[in-house]
Formats: sequence, C-alpha cells, structure tokens
Amino acid sequence: MTITASMVKELRERTGAGMMECKKALVESGGDIDAAIEFLRKSGQAKADKKAGRTAAEGRIVIRSSSDGRRAVMVEINCETDFVASDDNFTSFAEGVADLVLERQPADLESLLAAPMGEGSVEEARKALIAKIGENITVRRFESMEVSGVLGQYLHGSRIGVLVDLEGGDAGLARDVAMHIAASRPVCISADQVDPQLIEKEKEIFRAQAEESGKPPEIVEKMISGRINKYLKEITLLGQPFVKNPDESVEKLLAREGASVRSFARLEVGEGIEKKSENFAEEVMAQVQGS
Repeated sequence: MTITASMVKELRERTGAGMMECKKALVESGGDIDAAIEFLRKSGQAKADKKAGRTAAEGRIVIRSSSDGRRAVMVEINCETDFVASDDNFTSFAEGVADLVLERQPADLESLLAAPMGEGSVEEARKALIAKIGENITVRRFESMEVSGVLGQYLHGSRIGVLVDLEGGDAGLARDVAMHIAASRPVCISADQVDPQLIEKEKEIFRAQAEESGKPPEIVEKMISGRINKYLKEITLLGQPFVKNPDESVEKLLAREGASVRSFARLEVGEGIEKKSENFAEEVMAQVQGS
C-alpha cells in the first residue's frame, strides 16, 4: 500500500511523533492508522510526545566543577513529580547532562540538546526517558561559570543551586556566601547593577503610595528616596543582612575579610513555572540560621 503525505500528517497530528517515525509505523502497519498508533505507543514514541504537554515543575539541580576549580556548571532538569525527581534513571540522566555541559561547554540549550549522549543525542535520550518513566522530562536551562578567584558552591538538597566566584577570602567564606544567596535570592551584586527601568517602576509605585498620604511634595520625594534605598538593600547581595549574622551586611562581611564577589548564579527548581507554592528559600534560611 502507498503511504501518502496526508496519512503521515494525520498520524503526526494524532500522536505528536516525528515524521519518519510516523512513516515507518504506517509501513509496518500496512497503512492502518489505528495499528500505526498502537505501534508508536509500543515503541514509546506516541507515549513520549503525549506527555510533552504536561507541566514539568519538579526535578533537580545538578552542579559540576572542574578538578582545578576554574570552571563550574549548573543544570536544571525538570519532571512532573518529586517522586520521579528521586528516581535513579532520572538522576543518572540529569547528572549525565551536567557532565556534558562541563565537558562540551555548549553555547545554548539547542546545542546541548543536540550533543551526543549514549547512542544518540541528549534530546533522544530525553525522549527515551519519558517513554520509560511515563512523565514529561525537560532540560530547562544551564549556567556556566569561568572562575578566576575562589569557587563557592552550594546545593540545597537538589532544589536550589548556587555558584560564586569570590575574589580573596577562602573556600569557607565562598560557601557561606553561596548559602546566603540560596536563602536570600539577591537579584545582583550591587545597586549599580540594578536595571534603571526596574528602579523607575518601583519609584512610580512608591510615589503613588506616598502621594496618598497628602504630605507636601518635598516630603513625598524624601519618602520615595528612603523607600528606594531600602528596596535596593533588599535585592542586592551587598545590601542584604548576612544570613548567619543579620547584624552585619554582606558588604561589611566581605570588606572585613578582604574579599569581593565577582559573579554568582542561582537556580531553583521550577522557578517561574506555575505550580503549587513551596518556599524553599525560607527552608534554606532556617537551616543556615540554625547552623
């Protein structure tokens, strides 16, 4: 029987499988659409793609670093449930992806998914894992850091990961700063790195709030200035109170130790994905304050 383009198109729409897989399934089934769907399900192709629409907001962060501490990477691999996040097959896949990022230094996510893994690519390994586990799996993002100072890294379970490049200080301080970043979620290192548009947006909000007080314009401006300064301290690493000693800011801690933070990266599983709310940053905060 001749396999037409319209038959392949219909099978693709019904299963979400690739064009070549659909054509092969139709050949194997003699052109019978229902039999081809069953063939694809048995081979895992249809099952994998049907899962692709589900929200994958669980998962794990994996950190890898070079033996000389000059390079470090973090990856976020997502799944649908925390049960699968602890599965050996899922963990092995996540760790393998992190190893690849460290080794091959891909330019972007597309390059990473196309990188060789096992007998195929990372993308093919991902689809095979979906078919095996029965949940949607996504390779969401990764961070790479070239370290010129002391590498600080912190992994809270498998949910939050932080990398820090610390100039001066030692490994203990670098880890403390990384733990602080995990708990306090700074947006950037210092106030001069804050996006001016973000500051203007906050000023508009504060101005609207202050003007409702009915106070004179000059007092309103002082209120806005005070609130902006407070806001900048809350979102910048240097302005935040150090989690292990809230009486001292991170800026003062670093100055006392003769150190500075060149850069940092923070990843949290499911961050920005709509899901049930769980505040893991508060969990880190409670842990470090109790240590």
